[in-house]
Amino acid sequence: MTVSLKKILTLSAIGLSLSAFAQAKTELTMYYPVSVGGALTKVVDSMVADFEKQNPDVDVNAIYAGNYNDARVKALAALNSGKPAQLSVMFSIDVHELMDLDAIVPFDEVVSTEADRTWLKSFYPALMENGVVKGKTYGIPFQRSTIVMYYNKDLFRAAGLDPQKAPSSWDELVTMGKKLTKTDSNGHTDQWGVMIPSTGYPYWMFGAMTKQKGMKLMNQEGNKTYFDDKNAIAALNFWKDLGQTHQIMPKGMIEWGTLRQNFLEQKTAMMWHSTGNLTAVKNNAKFDFGVAMLPAEKEFGSPTGGGNFYLFKNSTAEEKQAALKLVKFMTSPKQAAKWSIETGYMGVSQASYKTPELADYVQTFPPAAVARDQLKFATAELSTHQSGRVRKLLDDAIQAVLNDQKTAEGALTKAQKQADRILSRYR
Repeated sequence: MTVSLKKILTLSAIGLSLSAFAQAKTELTMYYPVSVGGALTKVVDSMVADFEKQNPDVDVNAIYAGNYNDARVKALAALNSGKPAQLSVMFSIDVHELMDLDAIVPFDEVVSTEADRTWLKSFYPALMENGVVKGKTYGIPFQRSTIVMYYNKDLFRAAGLDPQKAPSSWDELVTMGKKLTKTDSNGHTDQWGVMIPSTGYPYWMFGAMTKQKGMKLMNQEGNKTYFDDKNAIAALNFWKDLGQTHQIMPKGMIEWGTLRQNFLEQKTAMMWHSTGNLTAVKNNAKFDFGVAMLPAEKEFGSPTGGGNFYLFKNSTAEEKQAALKLVKFMTSPKQAAKWSIETGYMGVSQASYKTPELADYVQTFPPAAVARDQLKFATAELSTHQSGRVRKLLDDAIQAVLNDQKTAEGALTKAQKQADRILSRYR
């Protein structure tokens, strides 16, 4: 064989090897919701690009899917079409529904090392309440939040209130709210004391009020709800009274999607909203603002919220390992710190707050610590089997009461009976 022929064969073999290597890349499809303010897609794209640099054998295709419900619908549609995603960020409260569909696998079955098992236990316990079922971890927290109170310190000063002291109880919320509500000579209210959104995720806001009354809306197994509890009825009456009786909040519906803008335009002195809006408010507020934990009744409290990572069952062992590698990267202390700083969502582990970046950020911008500090009073978000149907029952009941179409007792009693019919088969 001639030297030239040997070179040709050698180069061909190298080419084939390189081609085989290129073809050996593991491709991942990840559905991702972008329902909350801020340029989340840019942040996620940046993190994915950093991951791919460190892991050149993995390609990640992030598909941005609208809100959480859109992400779930699209991910499950892909699953049914035979072209499934390998992982997705979806509602933390979707866990029971995804399990019922046999769509996901617990991370416990994918991790293999002691370090991996330690990682599974590294997250804030309150954030894991919606991800652990019967001792197995199905959801890993990432885009997580609690509800916090944003308040306009300039308007507090103008009303003769201490700008460093947000209301810490329901009574103070009403008292301060009355001082902060301004009506013009024609009887038109051009500045409200507080706004609490009642579209989008009304059950979430309601879960905060019921926790403040000392109760949870469901059991851990997700097969029983307590909508007609006397404390739930009292909580919904209080919410309605803020508009109807105390007149410190608009009557009827308050839109989730436009509330942040109402706050930025100083149409309301206080708002309850996701901590996921923190960076957007920080970047756009033309006034001095503060962030505080939600006010207490019997106790402080907020449900956690937001999205978890899930691993889909219909994927290869190689894809599951690559997906696990991506989830570990995205939730690592350094990346979780970056995510928190750039979005306002909380760091998901104590280690993330010990990174120099997030530790410095919290020191210079204390509102970034409020959602984390509120975790000690947090509870799981409403999550049940057939979660979408059950949530809608509660949402409809809440909205009927706020629109003055039903009494709180009547609406919640009916919703509980309907939820019982749905959930009884799972007991």
